[in-house]
Amino acid sequence: MSRKSIASRWFINSFSVVAVFLIVANLSVYFAVRNYYYGTVRQYLVTQVNIVYGVLSYMDDYVPGIRRSIEEFDKKNHMELMAITENGRIDLTSGGFSPETGYEMPDYEKAKLSENGTADYIGSLPNSERYIAVTVMLPGDAYDAIRVISSLDRVDTQIYTTTVSVVILSAAIMLFVLFLGMYFIKSIVSPLRQIGNSAKKLAAGDFSGRVTPKKRDDEIGELCTIFNSMADDLENSEKIKNDFISSVSHELRTPLTAIRGWSETVLEIGSGEDDESRKTFTKGMRVIESETTRLSGMVEDLLDFSKMQSGRLKLQKSNMDILAELADAVSVYAEKAKRDGINLSYTEPDFVAMIYGDKNRIRQVFINIIDNAVKYSGKQSRDLAAGAGDSGAVIVEAELAESYETKLVISVSDNGRGISARDLPKVKTRFFKADNSVRGSGIGLAVADEIIMMHDGALIIESEQGKGTTVKITLPVNYGTGTKELRNKDNER
Repeated sequence: MSRKSIASRWFINSFSVVAVFLIVANLSVYFAVRNYYYGTVRQYLVTQVNIVYGVLSYMDDYVPGIRRSIEEFDKKNHMELMAITENGRIDLTSGGFSPETGYEMPDYEKAKLSENGTADYIGSLPNSERYIAVTVMLPGDAYDAIRVISSLDRVDTQIYTTTVSVVILSAAIMLFVLFLGMYFIKSIVSPLRQIGNSAKKLAAGDFSGRVTPKKRDDEIGELCTIFNSMADDLENSEKIKNDFISSVSHELRTPLTAIRGWSETVLEIGSGEDDESRKTFTKGMRVIESETTRLSGMVEDLLDFSKMQSGRLKLQKSNMDILAELADAVSVYAEKAKRDGINLSYTEPDFVAMIYGDKNRIRQVFINIIDNAVKYSGKQSRDLAAGAGDSGAVIVEAELAESYETKLVISVSDNGRGISARDLPKVKTRFFKADNSVRGSGIGLAVADEIIMMHDGALIIESEQGKGTTVKITLPVNYGTGTKELRNKDNER
């Protein structure tokens, strides 16, 4: 099926309508001008013949008067006055000559039949000269009627001149409309072609295509800006995807290599009888367990992300003590933080905060946030952070919002390397990692942010490079008053 361009559709739908309108307008102008000029001439001739008729009506014997009126007719240079006998023959003319035999006078025939005895006719002479004639019947016996006739050559010339002028003006209007329309269409088609070509490049995997139209503040300019923004996002997504594949490949290779190596070592030495063999065996099994847990966590993150993308991430909500889950998450990382030389501190608040949510998903968020804080507060991160302290510190706090007690704010702060201002808006983007040297898939924060939003909360990240990062989680609570003793009683029940 052949493609129809915008220009051809505009030509058919718009320009053709303008052309038809102008043609109709030209025809209307022609007939209006023609009727106006012919009507004016006719009225003038009727006036002249009525003047002659009026003069004759006051004469007792108007035969000599007719002769005198015709001979002394002062408009003979513009028209000709005639006297017609009762047998329909032209007897006298102001020009001094009689027409040839067989001369037709349709206006005379019509006047004889008309009620007022007056008729006019427009026609052509044998020499193709156009004329207009007016006949008025007389009451006498000698002459039956008087007739005045005038050439229409000058009138037709004026009509022709006016019509040609209008046609030329219409042609100029059509050319102007055509030029303006093509210029306007070109201004639309050109960026659309650029967008089409760039879109083909994007479809082929080339994310370098951009649209560079002239600066314009309209829908086309907005479309070009949106397209370029979309191309930037796709290019960035492609880069993030490639980085993610590279990072995940590395993340998978490292624990698999460790598991494989220690498995071979354990198989070679067995459980052993001496202390050294047992120590090696125990160490190897711990490494295998740790790396297997790490792999399992990565797989869980990937599965959660897949569910989130397809809209299949469901929550199993119930009333829960969120502070108890936070305390459990802190205790999970307390020993690891201690081994890494990081001071993980958390002072349990003196109130109860109940929310309606999924306790497993909420704990997953807490573990992810605390794990990131511990990772980025390690010695390697502190060494890279200018001005960071000698020892790592992670502080976990929970408090009710000051302005109202229906919001719980949980903050996890570290003194690690921090996040640059350029990377901070992207940290919750899927697959994004500000530092590829640190382990992780780059989707944990994206999943955590989605889970918090599904609980009608917000996850906000504040960071300054070289000074550390603070992650704030705000969640609505059912009630936020009470004591730790009340929570302990609720847990016992």
